This record gives sequence, structure tokens and C-alpha cells, in this order.
Amino acid sequence: MQTSIYLGVLLIFVNLAIYFVDLSSGLILTCFIIFYFAVLLSALIYNRPVIINELVSFATQYGQIQKTLLYELELPYAILDDRGKLIWTNQAFEQIAQKGKKYRKSITTIFPEITMDKLPFENDEETFSVLSNGNIYSVKLKKISTKELAESSNMIESADYDGFLIAIYLFDTTALNIALKEVDDQSLAVGMIYLDNYDEALESIEEVRRSLLIALIDRKVNKYISSLDGICKKLEKDKYHVILRKKALQDLKEQRFDLLEDVKTVNIGNEMSVTISIGIGVDGLSYAQTYEFSRNAIDLALGRGGDQAVIKTPENICYFGGKSQQVERNTRVKARVKAHALREIISGKERVVIMGHRMADVDSFGSAIGIYRIATMLEKKAHIVINEMTTSVHPLIELFRGNPEYEDDMIIGCQQAIEMADGNTVLVVVDVNRPSITECPDLLRLCKTIVVLDHHRQGAEIIENATLNYVEVYASSSCEMVAEILQYIDDNIRMRHEEADCLYSGIMIDTNNFVTKTGVRTFEAAAFLRRSGADVTRVRKLFREDAHEYKAKADAVSQAEIYRGAYAISTCTSEDIQSPTIIGAQAANELLNIKGVKASFILTDFQNCIYVSARSIDEVNVQIIMERMGGGGHMNIAGCQMEGIPIDEGIGAVKRTLDSMIDGGEL
Repeated sequence: MQTSIYLGVLLIFVNLAIYFVDLSSGLILTCFIIFYFAVLLSALIYNRPVIINELVSFATQYGQIQKTLLYELELPYAILDDRGKLIWTNQAFEQIAQKGKKYRKSITTIFPEITMDKLPFENDEETFSVLSNGNIYSVKLKKISTKELAESSNMIESADYDGFLIAIYLFDTTALNIALKEVDDQSLAVGMIYLDNYDEALESIEEVRRSLLIALIDRKVNKYISSLDGICKKLEKDKYHVILRKKALQDLKEQRFDLLEDVKTVNIGNEMSVTISIGIGVDGLSYAQTYEFSRNAIDLALGRGGDQAVIKTPENICYFGGKSQQVERNTRVKARVKAHALREIISGKERVVIMGHRMADVDSFGSAIGIYRIATMLEKKAHIVINEMTTSVHPLIELFRGNPEYEDDMIIGCQQAIEMADGNTVLVVVDVNRPSITECPDLLRLCKTIVVLDHHRQGAEIIENATLNYVEVYASSSCEMVAEILQYIDDNIRMRHEEADCLYSGIMIDTNNFVTKTGVRTFEAAAFLRRSGADVTRVRKLFREDAHEYKAKADAVSQAEIYRGAYAISTCTSEDIQSPTIIGAQAANELLNIKGVKASFILTDFQNCIYVSARSIDEVNVQIIMERMGGGGHMNIAGCQMEGIPIDEGIGAVKRTLDSMIDGGEL
């Protein structure tokens, strides 16, 4: 309509130009223009209301159609205000929420998972999953600014207005999740099953029954794996290779690997029950990696003493079982082989650096002295790394300080050791296999040749790339292991009485005066040390306690709480005591003498850290309890550390751990 007016204006200018050419022609055109504008104005007056009416009708119908389409859209959709309350919902959303059109409460009342902190206040979008009526939905929350609406409104001052609405979409991902889970359940899990004490069990029965015992064990293992729809293939006389679906692992976890206990029931007159170790790898990026996980898992199970199952994934490691005492090997062939290997390693280097764990105890220092004797016998310069001297090792260290038979730099600090570390240095780590709690973790990175000698069960954290790794969990102490190695290093090895006293002290302390975890080889090692000059009376005098420390230990015992009728829990003071953690450990041992106590836990607040000493005799595996709390140790002797919490919270953490493990059937 406006175009017609513009054309009329153009005709007026044309008419003016024609007047200059011919007057009569200009008059004729003027009459036409007058008639043209008369017709145009008539059409404008008549058609304008009709056109506007059509436009309004179209807009109204278009908005109604759009609203109907959105309301009937199969995708669940709703609009919330900035506080999370429902403003508008479509039909699909109402069916899922099972609410009517007029429901105007918070979205949290329908989906408890959608709390205020999950609304998109900071970000423009938020996405997460919720569960409703057995279905899984992917929820998308999108922030919609209403500032433009406010600017065109006469009721809202839009200068500082920053209001918004929230659009919520629901996508049903139930079928997708089921499909993904089905694919995941069918993925490969590789397992290894080893018989821990195959030779020892066979020796305990007559020869004619041995084949029957092996057949019964084979049948038990094969039948168990077959029930899980798995494949079991015997590789060697005491080793099995297992292929399972990942779904079967969940069944194994729920049964808590009862095959571990089932195998022990096989008895045809054998004095010793057969135990097995299981290692399973799963979720590897390739079949080869999954197989490697299973190998790592079985090595970890064996390194922790056997009679347990280990599941290794890329993210974590799970442990099951491990409730039996380790079986002591009567043969010392392994000790001889490791001794010869250690001799070769030390002989090829210029110097030896020896370190134990932080806050060294008697076993750590005693075994370090044994390695020092081996190094000096092989005419190599040796140093022992100790940063902080505890009261337990102070009497032993004083035997060497100022002694003319020993170098002044026999005991050095961490910084000195770092300066010495190079390609010609052997680092010998004793009484610890966790790099984070060694005396100087940096040495593990600087030294290329590393030897590990330890008697603690291995955990997920291990010293990697060790040239020689000798970890025997059945040994009573590291001093026992070193005493055995000493006998094979050289036939004519000579020890000074100070060194023999240190090694004997380590065995005596770790076995609680030859009461705990003492085997035949423990007494054989002690006999060797006695022949080498160790004196029982002299050792006993070294470890007489200070009166104040003795009172602190007695106080910890007297204040003990017997939790759930079988677990003694107490605290040990650190005031005016140089090494309160050692006093706490001694108090934990004392609590085991109380009838009915299965395990004891002493908590010591020292240097802004809570040290937990856990002890048991044979009824409870305190190692798995401490591992649950981030620590580790042995089946009967374990501990952990908790930083940044008061001692009351530490006691609560111990109780909660015991409750969850008892309720879950682990204890």
C-alpha cells in the first residue's frame, strides 16, 4: 500500500517536467494524478481495517498453534522461576511428574536430586541424571534471561533488572543405559588362581591320597567357575587361568569370594588346609592390559600373604579375604638365592645407602645395621639414612656414635644422602615397601639400583622398578630376613656384638618377646645371632622404660573402652613423651591380654596427626581394617595416620569403620 503512494509522488515530479514540454499534456496528466490519488485513498480507507484484522487473527492463531504444539510435545518440558518453582509444564512432563497443570511447587518435590545448588545460577546450562519411577532421565537445565522482556514493559524498571527463567528438558535414557550396562557386563574379566601351600599340603598326607586331594581341589575350583558361566583352565600343578564375564564379578563380590573358604573344607586327612589366592583384572583398554592387571593382582595377593582375592581395575584395587595366618616356608632356598643376588648387586657399585621408614623403629634400624655389615664385608662404603631419632632406637644408635670401629658418617640425614645418590649407588630399603612413608622418598627417584627387603603385606602403593624385591610376609621381622641373608653372604662372616644386639632386638620387639608370629626360622635366626654375640641381658637393659612413659602406657590401658564387646579402643597422651607412638603400640599389645578382646586400637595425637596402632592375636585381621582407613600392615599388627582432625573424630572414624565392616560381614 505504501508503494502505491511512493509511485504517486513520482508521477507528480514527472507531471512537473511535462509542463515544461507541453502545457496540454501536463493538464491531462494532472487530471489522471488527481483521479489516481482519489482511488488510492478510498482503497486505503476501506482495506486497512480488513488487513489489520487478518494480521491480528493470524498472530492469534499462530500463537495458539505454537502453544498447543509445545504443550503436546512428546519431549517433557517445563519452565521454572529463578527459585526453582514450576511456572508452566507440558503434557509429557505432567505424566512423568504425575502432577496437574496447576502444580506450582518446587521442582525438588518431584525430583529430590534437583536441589537449589544444581540450578544454573552461575552457568548457562547444567546437565545431570535423575531417577524417577524406575526410569533414568538425563536432565538439562537452561537459563533464559528475561531482561529484554523487562525493557519493553511499563511495570518493571529494567535498569538493574537481571531476572531469568529456567527451562528444564527431560530425556529418557533408560534404554540406552540398559544397553550400555549389558555391553559392560559382557566385557572380559581375566583371573588367576594359585594354590598357596600346594607342596606343604601334599607333604602332610600319605602319598596314595595326594592325587585324590588334587582332584578334589580341581573339581571344587572348576565347578565354582562353571557356575559363574566362566572358563577355568589348569596351567600348572598349582595354577589356574580363568576367563569370566564382568557380570560374574558382581556375584563374586556379593558372595565375598566364598571359594576361598570352600577350598579349605577339602580334607582327606591332610593336617594343613589348602588355601588359594585369586587375582582378577578387569576394565583394561585392551585384552592384553586386562591380562596384565590380573597378573599384577595375583602378585599383590601373594605378596600380601595369600588366602585372599584381589580385583584390579585402572582406577582402584579391591581386597577380599586374607583372614588366615601365613604359612611359614621351611625351606630357605629363596633366602639363599636373594642373598647371592644382593651380593652381586652391591659388589658392582661403589657405595650403599640404606633407609627404612619414617620414625624408624628397632626392626627398621636393626635390619639396616645388618645390611651395613654386608656392605662393609664386601668393602663398600655404606650409610644409614635417619632424619628423626625416636626413643626406641636411641639406645641402639648410641652404641655406634663415638665408637672408633665405625665411621662418623655411618648415620646421615636425608640431604646428605641426596647429595651422594648417583649411578654408582645402591639404595637398600628395609622394613617398608610403600614409597610415601620411606625416610627419604626422593632417593627412590635419584637411585637407579634399588633393593627392597620387607616383611609387611604389600598394598596398592609399591616401590616400582626395584632391581631386587624380597618381600616375605610370613617372616616375623625384617631383622629375621636379614639374619638369614647374612648366613649366605659369606661362610666366614664376622659380626660385632653391637650389630648382633641390634638384629636380635628387632626380632624380639616385632615378635613381642617371641610370642607373636614366631616360626621355626625365627628361632633359627635368633640362634645365629646369639652365636654371633647377641646378649639377651644386654638387650633387655637397652629397652627398659622411663617411669613417665610406663605411666602413660598404664593410663592408656586403664581408660580403654570395650566397643561392641570385643574391640578395645583408647588414647595415649603425647605430653612430655618423646616417642608417644611407640608407647601407644605397646599399650595396644597390653590390651590383648584382656579376655574377650579380639583387637585393640590406640590413638595418639602427635605432631598434628592422629596415629592409630592396631593389634590382634588371631581372631581379627587388623590389616584390612587399617587399609579401609588408608593405612596397612600385618594381619595382627597394623596402623594408619589421620591428619587434620581432633582425636574424638579419630575415635569416631575407627568405630564407624568397625560398624560398616561388621555389618557387611567382613569381620
